[in-house]
Amino acid sequence: MRGIIDAKDRKIIEILRKDARTPFTKIAKELGITEAAIRKRVKNMEERGVIKRYTAEIDGAKLGYSVISLTGVDTEPDKFLDIAKKLKEYEFTSKVYITSGDHMIMTEIWAKDREELMKILSGIGSLEGVKRVCPAIVLEKIK
Repeated sequence: MRGIIDAKDRKIIEILRKDARTPFTKIAKELGITEAAIRKRVKNMEERGVIKRYTAEIDGAKLGYSVISLTGVDTEPDKFLDIAKKLKEYEFTSKVYITSGDHMIMTEIWAKDREELMKILSGIGSLEGVKRVCPAIVLEKIK
């Protein structure tokens, strides 16, 4: 089993990050190697956990979510894992991260409008152990 990611593996990852549905034949042509070699490399990266899963990127606005907020949540130290797990269960949270930056937890929240976002933020703020909720509304996604 290879332990190092080489330039070809990095290129495969780059292509799959842009479009996880890119056919192996197209990747093979771009890299100048066989489709079988691409399959073997991808399988190897999957087995080693380099590639964990394939996902679809969803445009929340097309589903009626006009407000996206990247929200920091600060908690009592002994409550932060419980709160992170609770946030993960809510339908309005797209992503939840435990961080070492300005906030203990960062979450991406999708809301239909500002009124709904305010209700969501108020609900998060009322959870036992939450000390502070710091939303930042996304104006435009660049990448």
